[in-house]
Amino acid sequence: MKLAILSRGAQSYSTKRLKEAALQRDHQVKVLDHLKFAIDLQKGIPDLYYRQKKLSTYDAVLPRIGASVTYYGTAVVRQFQEMDVFCANSAAGISNSRDKLRSLQILSRHHIGIPRTTFVRDKKDILPSIERVGGAPVVIKLIEGTQGIGVLLAETVQAAESIIELLQSQKQNILIQKFVAESKGKDIRAFVVGDRVVAAMRRVAQGQEFRSNVHRGGVAEAVELDDDYKETAVRAAQILGLQVAGVDMLEGADGPQIMEVNSSPGLEGIETCTGLDVAGSVIDYIAAQVDFPEIDIRQRLTVSRGYGVGEIYVPEGSKFVGMSISDTNLAEQDINVLTLYRAKKVIPNPRKDRILEPNDKLLCFGKMESMRHMVPKRTRVRRRPKVQDLVTEVNAAEESTGEGKHD
Repeated sequence: MKLAILSRGAQSYSTKRLKEAALQRDHQVKVLDHLKFAIDLQKGIPDLYYRQKKLSTYDAVLPRIGASVTYYGTAVVRQFQEMDVFCANSAAGISNSRDKLRSLQILSRHHIGIPRTTFVRDKKDILPSIERVGGAPVVIKLIEGTQGIGVLLAETVQAAESIIELLQSQKQNILIQKFVAESKGKDIRAFVVGDRVVAAMRRVAQGQEFRSNVHRGGVAEAVELDDDYKETAVRAAQILGLQVAGVDMLEGADGPQIMEVNSSPGLEGIETCTGLDVAGSVIDYIAAQVDFPEIDIRQRLTVSRGYGVGEIYVPEGSKFVGMSISDTNLAEQDINVLTLYRAKKVIPNPRKDRILEPNDKLLCFGKMESMRHMVPKRTRVRRRPKVQDLVTEVNAAEESTGEGKHD
């Protein structure tokens, strides 16, 4: 395999470890600065130049895009995708995760645990928003902060109001978030590769610091996660469109609460405290994908006129409840069921004799006109927020079918 690592920090621990792991497995690997690329576009021929020379052929790309150059970095990743080069993280996935508001918006509709969060611009909305998340203390975050930078704890409503007004006066976009008291000063970092957590650590803040990031002086310890935390981490990464991710979670009273999903997670802290070859797991996953790549059906199949990927909801009282998938006659209407979502369970390629239950969701590919008829008439007329999930929709940027064994 010939691998390109997109990184501006060739001497950083993470980049050196990833290169070292690739060389140990007899792969060819180069570290390329994504700001040194030129993107060439013409009819039918997307192309890339690196340092004024046409780029040679690569089998795979591992993006390590810094927050300050997200726009250009993701443009380069997108160009590799259009050239049919496997990218460990897609441009859309990196963009989704880099914006804290966008990532939480996407995760919230998928029933992933997140701290209560609000986003406001009008000064009059500040106090009501603080009340809605549970009152002081609250956490105030810059939307594009990293490594704990731009994360503040306001102990009182007055302090929160002053901080928010100051940040807004500096044209900063901020989030107001519920303070999860039971997890004060500690969090979980789960390192996700593909459909599994390959390593995890608990980070504990020191002294009066409430941020547990290692860059802020936090101390890390290896931890074995239970299935709920593993499943939440993997689902969060997949929903955002990432195959390699660091998922940060709080240990809430009601289970895992996602704080952030990082598309360029550091390796030093987690490899040091766990003793695991995380870099090797990343390289092995990429090599496996190059040998047998997945196809993004959302992009490849929805170009067919009249066909697309949609989600059919089976509400309480639906005629489909109690039927097997074959009895629904979806196949006869040119609709193929790809994945069944049941509560937190994801069932790829479900058996045709599987019986449908209330609140099941079917991810399907087929005729869009046929799928539209699956939506109850009153739902199409009255667009209330609580019934938006009943609508069959194509959502190329924010959906994920998940991965798993065939049922």
